[in-house]
Amino acid sequence: MTESEFEFLRGYLKQRSGLALTPEKRYLIESRLTPVCRRFGIATLTELVGALRLARTSTIEKAVVEAMTTNETFFFRDRVPFDLFRDVLLPQAIAARTATRRLRIWCAAASTGQEPYSLAMLLNEAAPLLAGWRVELIGTDLSTEVLEKARLGLYNQFEVQRGLPVQLMLKYFEQVGEQWRISASLRQMVDFRPLNLLDRFDQLGTFDIVYCRNVLIYFDAPTKADVLGRIAAQLAPDGAVLLGAAETVIGITDALSPDPRHRGLYRHGAAKAAAPAAPAAAPAPLSLPRFAVR
Repeated sequence: MTESEFEFLRGYLKQRSGLALTPEKRYLIESRLTPVCRRFGIATLTELVGALRLARTSTIEKAVVEAMTTNETFFFRDRVPFDLFRDVLLPQAIAARTATRRLRIWCAAASTGQEPYSLAMLLNEAAPLLAGWRVELIGTDLSTEVLEKARLGLYNQFEVQRGLPVQLMLKYFEQVGEQWRISASLRQMVDFRPLNLLDRFDQLGTFDIVYCRNVLIYFDAPTKADVLGRIAAQLAPDGAVLLGAAETVIGITDALSPDPRHRGLYRHGAAKAAAPAAPAAAPAPLSLPRFAVR
């Protein structure tokens, strides 16, 4: 692969997925796109670049973008964002939305489904408090391949052992041969949809809680600002956004501001970083079980 071909691929991937590859990531392109070449009977990366320049085969174009997408995820990843959901965000939402009894949650980089399914388990644990509520949990991802796995809800032994408390595995999964399938009731709780964060997503509507974790790290600053600004536009005035541990809005956008009381939690910039005050009739913290995360 020549330098000009590498630069073409860098620009191609940034335009279509937001992925900002630095020059030292050349090895990553070679390692991930060589299998794509084999899959389509293409002899070299040079030939692959030629096919992309001609833009004649959308199947190859889609395979290239999806091959470069990082899909590292596991159940209850980093734990803190899920503790925040259980102990802070869900009690606040129940208190603030007693009139509408509606809650909308978006996982903006759902990958193979472990993040939205982790939230679905917590929601199910709180089911008595949400009786009569309409709860929508939407998971989106650029890759249709990983979304298909997410819809199936089928995971191997290694995947269910990464972060998933044994109590929840026994409660919500059934063994199928050497794999584990999440229960049908939880699969039905999550609406998985393909979505490129570079595209418009206002058609998704307004959300109360947005998880956009560990995806912005692959974008450059202008792309991060654009995506965060459009997420803020889809956020309820008292809503919340959770980013990955290595991600922040500071120095990138004023559309969102850090919640001073909770690391990794962000509110509307107009709120001047103040978390919404609990209503007078706010319930006590939810009495939900605590689980040891492995």
